[in-house]
Amino acid sequence: MAVDKNMSILVVDDYNTMRRIIRNLLKQLGFENVDEAADGGEAFKKIQEKNFALIISDWNMEPMTGIDLLKLVRADAKAKGTPFIMVTAESKPENIIVAKQAGVSNYIVKPFNAETLKTKLTSVLGEF
Repeated sequence: MAVDKNMSILVVDDYNTMRRIIRNLLKQLGFENVDEAADGGEAFKKIQEKNFALIISDWNMEPMTGIDLLKLVRADAKAKGTPFIMVTAESKPENIIVAKQAGVSNYIVKPFNAETLKTKLTSVLGEF
């Protein structure tokens, strides 16, 4: 099945610049329907109000981290099946294990480019 390029995507990062970079990379790949949140708490409020087809979240944020957001999403009846890609500057194997145990769909280590993002999106959503 073809990936819907108009799917709603939520990008969560405490740095405005990083949100803009991810939004621009998504745009290069043909995804325009992108919403943003500055931290896990704001993101979870948006997730309660709207159905997102994909969540891309930074790990290291305050006051709610990406891993805490992931756990909330996976515990939420409505959102638990939403694909969730974690973005982090840390490539430590123990972090990847923690994210996998929490139910992450995939993992991207910063910095990354459009090709890396496309590969991760394809593994989570299918070919596009």
